[in-house]
Amino acid sequence: MISAFNLLFFFTLVLGLGLCISSNSWFGAWVGLELNLMSFIPLISSSNNLYSSESSLKYFLIQALASIMIIFSISFTLMMVNFILFFSLSLLLKLGAAPFHFWFPQVMEGLNWLQVMILLTIQKIGPMILLSYLMYDKYSITMVFISSVLSAFIGAVGGMNQTFLRKIMAFSSINHMSWMFFAMIVSEICWLIYFLIYCILSIMVVMSFYLHQAYHFSHLINSGVPTISKMFSMMSLLSLGGLPPFLGFIPKWIVIQEMIKFKFFYLLIIFLLMSLLTLYFYMRVGMTFLTLIFPFSSWSMKSYESGFYMPMVLSVNFFGLFIPSIYMMM
Repeated sequence: MISAFNLLFFFTLVLGLGLCISSNSWFGAWVGLELNLMSFIPLISSSNNLYSSESSLKYFLIQALASIMIIFSISFTLMMVNFILFFSLSLLLKLGAAPFHFWFPQVMEGLNWLQVMILLTIQKIGPMILLSYLMYDKYSITMVFISSVLSAFIGAVGGMNQTFLRKIMAFSSINHMSWMFFAMIVSEICWLIYFLIYCILSIMVVMSFYLHQAYHFSHLINSGVPTISKMFSMMSLLSLGGLPPFLGFIPKWIVIQEMIKFKFFYLLIIFLLMSLLTLYFYMRVGMTFLTLIFPFSSWSMKSYESGFYMPMVLSVNFFGLFIPSIYMMM
């Protein structure tokens, strides 16, 4: 049950996000980021759960360090020094992109699925939009490009040996940020489309794990969940991995076309190989979810009624089939 306390802080969180992306000054954007941070900390901290308290402390320290870097970089303008590079670094730290990814999986590990959903989607909007404002500067573009390549490697390799589902989602987010960063360099509309579809698919996967109350591979081995529900959950995972013809392939298809247009062939090969690795650990989760059954583990799952969830998953995932038809008709 969501309390009025949580609703109040969620409202101020969205308010801080709106202030951040609509401000006409960097100071106003910084105030919006701080309001967003101070609203998210009470949502993830709990006196009854030591893991969430540890995660909230880690998140606060990292975000506070990034905020200090923002103020420090803005002070460089008084010395007539280019502050954009330090500003970009602080935003990459806030996002948890490589090479500043070290805190992201650890914070995710102590959160429940609803908090994970906020961290994967809403908390990325402000820093991503501010970072897109800096794409006129060559140093910022270079830093985002380097972070894009490193995020592709780390997001793919880091999730290979993980058995905790929240850490898998964390490394998946890092890998998807590499595609979004390159799309941000190329076109603003391109990364907005990618980010919107990524948020929709992440919410679907997180809601699937939340409904099953699964936090580890061992929680997926259960006979109490209907097979049809497991199949829809596997579809969501494959769509998030970018497997055609699901919806998750469409934004990657757009970025691939842009890479070919600008002749980034070697980078495209790296991105595709890393996407294959991410698709491997998505399929590993999905096949475990679908095939392995242990009859004495029913206690580990939460019984639920699917309701509107399964039709929504089916319609959203297979919407990708109609996208090429729409392009052909235009």
